[in-house]
Amino acid sequence: MKAVLVAITLHLLTANCIFLNGNIKNNEVHNECNLPAKLVSEIRSYEDTANTIINSLINGKYKGRTYKELAKFVDKFGARVSGTENLENAIDYALHTMEQYDLENVHGEEVKVPHWVRNYEAAELLEPRKANVPVLGLGNSVSTPEGGIEAEVIVVDTFDQLKSENVSKNVKGKIVVFNENWISYGESVKYRSHGASEASKLGAVAALVRSVTPFSMSTLHTGWQEYDDDVEKIPTASITKEDARSFQRYQDRGDKIVLRLNLNYTRYEDSQSRNSVGEIKGSTHPNKVVLVSGHIDSWDVGVGAMDDGGGAFISWYALAVLKGLGLRAKRTLRAVLWTAEEPGLVGWSAYNASHFHELENFTFVMESDEGTFTPLGIEYAAGTEGGCIIQEIVNLLAPINATQTKASSSVGSDISFWTKSLIPGASLLNANSRYFWFHHTAADTMDVLNPDNMDKAAAVWAVVSYVIADLNDEFPRSRDSITKDVKINLIANNNDNENK
Repeated sequence: MKAVLVAITLHLLTANCIFLNGNIKNNEVHNECNLPAKLVSEIRSYEDTANTIINSLINGKYKGRTYKELAKFVDKFGARVSGTENLENAIDYALHTMEQYDLENVHGEEVKVPHWVRNYEAAELLEPRKANVPVLGLGNSVSTPEGGIEAEVIVVDTFDQLKSENVSKNVKGKIVVFNENWISYGESVKYRSHGASEASKLGAVAALVRSVTPFSMSTLHTGWQEYDDDVEKIPTASITKEDARSFQRYQDRGDKIVLRLNLNYTRYEDSQSRNSVGEIKGSTHPNKVVLVSGHIDSWDVGVGAMDDGGGAFISWYALAVLKGLGLRAKRTLRAVLWTAEEPGLVGWSAYNASHFHELENFTFVMESDEGTFTPLGIEYAAGTEGGCIIQEIVNLLAPINATQTKASSSVGSDISFWTKSLIPGASLLNANSRYFWFHHTAADTMDVLNPDNMDKAAAVWAVVSYVIADLNDEFPRSRDSITKDVKINLIANNNDNENK
């Protein structure tokens, strides 16, 4: 099964929103805040409840336990790759653990997921000198032919350069190395996602992509890629930032560069997996849902502690804390641990399809998939009025200095299609400037995380989700009906998931 492409036709609301590189200027939003005094008073009435939640995680019985639960999980299962038995064992464990913490309606929801495995990979520089070159295959890559590939290298830094007249005529039969500059993840990741296809269109025999990261200590970063339908599939892998730049220097000096590649991978038939669900049923409006989430799968390098063990575990553990404190909101709180996020939001896509008829009842959606470093507050996609409500709620987080807000056009990875004006939502705003140092690398381990930061992140998640779920009035939407204004077509096709 190819990953699922979600084609979304949206009637976007643009009134009162000023966008800068996808983000709404925060001061414009908060300068417009004029919430009813009754609502402001209601939110502020949760101060004692918020302090109880915070204290239980920072100083009380739950201190350090989010980190400990994740460490136990990660040490037991390690990497949790889509399609593998190990991922399914990890899902069984997560479901059992949620049951042990008395979450309600704990269950798995089946999903067909891709299964791609790296077998072995090697690269050797033959000219202008001999050296081994570390490589890390990109997800869904095909293998080199038996015996490998030996070919001359051509280095480019942009797709425009690749397609230029002077370069494009010299690509055929060569290995293209993309030495793209780091601009941002959203901008630079397109070379990982599309590099092999673009090189293949010009007759390249393989593509190597500089690891998508702003900082490297000879670190290899992997990630999923898909081939365009109309191209010959060629093998593709990442190389370190350092090696990509050295190849550039060779080429700039006029040196001939020759590489030998031997890459072997297997793409198995799609297999069965599950999204993992646990809830606290709402006391008054049980059909209304506030959803918190992270993804449980990971890449095969590292152990997926940061991406996205931290996000998954603060999501279900926030509910465990609320349940342990005897806090039951008016609306249902639902934790979802997405499966197969890494190969293209596959778990979310299946969930969206099976729950589409319920989306009118989704009050608010949250996802943490950009690290659980020091929490700063909440990033949201919720419109002007929603942003004002979020700011009032995060003011309750003053004891842990997490009162900042940031408005964006969409948030999250799995939930990003929902939050593009479908459903109001939020992600964890945290001091994650080092996130892409470790992202999709062997360095994604428990050592990236900090127990105190995870306590604070769980507190943010618990307070914000609980208050939104318990408010007397429904959180505002930018439209009266999803199904009237939004058409979603789920098309079986390629999805390189450039947001991830």
